[in-house]
Amino acid sequence: MLKQSLRQRLLQKISPLQIQTIKLLELPLIQLEQRIKKELEENPVLEEKESPVDEQPAEIADDSGDDGELSLADYMNDDDTPNYKTSINNNPKDERKEYSTMSNSDGLQQMLEEQLAFQNIDDRKRTLGSFIIGSIDDDGYLRRDLLSITDDIAFKIGIESTKNELEEILHIIQTFDPPGIGARTLQECLLIQLRNKEQTKEIQTAQIIIDEYFEDFSKKHYAKILLKLGISEDLLKNVIREILKLNPKPGTGYENAFVEQAQQIIPDFILEYKNGKLELSLNSYNIPELRLNKDYSEMISSYSSKRKLSPKDRETLSFVKQKIESAKWFIDSIKQRHETLLSTMYAILDFQTEYFKTGDENDLRPMILKDIAEMTDLDVSTVSRVVNSKYVQCDWGIFSLRFFFSEGILSDAGEVSIREVKNIILESIEKENKQNPLKDDEIREILKDRGFIIARRTIAKYREKLNIPVARMRREL
Repeated sequence: MLKQSLRQRLLQKISPLQIQTIKLLELPLIQLEQRIKKELEENPVLEEKESPVDEQPAEIADDSGDDGELSLADYMNDDDTPNYKTSINNNPKDERKEYSTMSNSDGLQQMLEEQLAFQNIDDRKRTLGSFIIGSIDDDGYLRRDLLSITDDIAFKIGIESTKNELEEILHIIQTFDPPGIGARTLQECLLIQLRNKEQTKEIQTAQIIIDEYFEDFSKKHYAKILLKLGISEDLLKNVIREILKLNPKPGTGYENAFVEQAQQIIPDFILEYKNGKLELSLNSYNIPELRLNKDYSEMISSYSSKRKLSPKDRETLSFVKQKIESAKWFIDSIKQRHETLLSTMYAILDFQTEYFKTGDENDLRPMILKDIAEMTDLDVSTVSRVVNSKYVQCDWGIFSLRFFFSEGILSDAGEVSIREVKNIILESIEKENKQNPLKDDEIREILKDRGFIIARRTIAKYREKLNIPVARMRREL
């Protein structure tokens, strides 16, 4: 039986403008510039403001506008155009302008191919050698099994080969520069490099250790090695010194062929400390001001004056109105992004004022996303989007906004940042006796003496985040 009833529901819907604003908010400066260029190319109604000369276009009726919103004329008028450069120093005197770099050096594969060309081998081996070179990764290793490569050779170039044949050609490639190229494991890579060196007593001993006692060496079981080889501790020290000179990734440092662009960081904010005051500005380098193209507004005015419109005119009018609406949304989204970024950064600046004045990490206060969200009346997810991939340039360098966020921990002096605890761990390990490195329990005692009561497993977690190995792996002779 059908039954009608009334029911009240609360739904949260996100408008297209909000969706666009959220997407723009996530973009760092370089990607924002690219996004604006793309929008300028796709939307003919949108144009870049080229001159500061004020223009006063005629009032144009915009039946799509709502009460309280900017009219179409507002978007046309330069005086009322949402300004993305308000309180912004577009070209600070110390701005670091970064550019993409172009590499004209040979790539690793090309360099190996050139060496292969000088080898006294037949065309078949040269073809197989070229295929093997193509399988070497950026680190300089051949990580694929030779048997699998024989299958690929048969399938792709129609040559039947054997594992032994490829092994023979690989040994030729392993004599190429840089030393260690074409190795299949770290152990083989180190051995290849050692064989290319002058065969002193240290180098010969190093070969024996890497060849026969590689596992003991990698785990720093030096006492076992001394006992098994019956050598002096001084000789082992010299051997270790020679091994540490070897390159574990011989392929690095060689750009891929053609062009490689170096990653550059352009700060989103510029912060300067002048005359005892912190001055913050949003870096809008290469970000143009936008407005609506007046030719299209005149087109709408022209069509609106007609009493009767043909189907084609109606279609044109609908298209232009759609593009104008899209352009207005985009301009509003850029303005909203500008305001949200500044609001968030001002809150961070207010929270971490002491650090920005001194540059001392010990002055960083424990701060989480929720703290800034409460100060700005923004959602935590919005603050997260602002913080992600954004950088600020201050007197102490260029920092990711994520750098200023860390949880707190209680000490005798009150709540301090976890970063301070990590600095103590790092400092203690740097000063430790390398022959008897500090264990996590000993680090815990050091922290306890400084007023931090922390569990050993927590110290291990912080140590791992600092990429510091366990005590046994830090031990030196």
